[in-house]
Amino acid sequence: MNGNTTAPLHNTLAFFRLSSPQQSLNTLVKSWFVVALVGQWFFAVYVFLISVLPVISGKPMSADFSHMITGLIVGDHKGNFILFAHLIPAAILSFCGVLQLVPHIKLRYPAFHRWNGRLFLLLGLIGALTGLYLTWIRGSRFSDIGAVGVTINGLLIPIAVYLAWRYARKGRVDAHKRWAVHSFMLVNGVWTLRLYMMGWFIINQGPNGNNNTFDGPADMFFSFACYLLPMLIVELVFWARKQGNTLRVVGVSIMMGLGTAVTAIGVIGAAAFMWLPRIQVLLVNA
Repeated sequence: MNGNTTAPLHNTLAFFRLSSPQQSLNTLVKSWFVVALVGQWFFAVYVFLISVLPVISGKPMSADFSHMITGLIVGDHKGNFILFAHLIPAAILSFCGVLQLVPHIKLRYPAFHRWNGRLFLLLGLIGALTGLYLTWIRGSRFSDIGAVGVTINGLLIPIAVYLAWRYARKGRVDAHKRWAVHSFMLVNGVWTLRLYMMGWFIINQGPNGNNNTFDGPADMFFSFACYLLPMLIVELVFWARKQGNTLRVVGVSIMMGLGTAVTAIGVIGAAAFMWLPRIQVLLVNA
């Protein structure tokens, strides 16, 4: 590597010296949100143009499924319906779901927050159930082992969604907020998997521990880490906000900063090498 490799460390330490640990943590959480919003909306536009728009325009066969394990199959009406029932909610969730994390919207537009939350939870359930069908019944998987991690992700979504809804009904705001954030992380597990994989490829300048059947060491790790790691960080952030200005908060802030950096690298990689090239091909052929 070229240049001063100690500069990032000095910049990080300077950042913590200029603000309290709690302020630093809040800033890093907001930074992650901005990165996630950009990535989510870019992905929403991508899914809409590639998969949803052809259906709306009455030309579903023109949708691009070349990047999917199992795309549109002529004559498989049930499977095709469930496929679109999985993809269309994905586009909607990627656009509106992240808005649930904006405190200003919750305070200024509580009715929108409630209805958007209900929509997110409902579509999240639909996405989880259709995803499980596509994986295990339609056979949209590279290998059984590689699909286990994502399957557990899908099974956890209804649990988190139920708890978020239950605590909202009981008026337990803090518990509702915690499980709503967990629901967001779980619903976006496959999105996060794409980011982690692209970030891994960029850092390694290619695959390392990956293979075509998605059951290499790195593949297996990311199939579980794509939702367990974000959920762990969420719990640590909630925990750190009760710790005051201590070294524990600094440790969680550093982890949050690393998570934000990984997410940013993944968004850039996915946009540059996956989403944008396919959008460009679509526009050229339009």
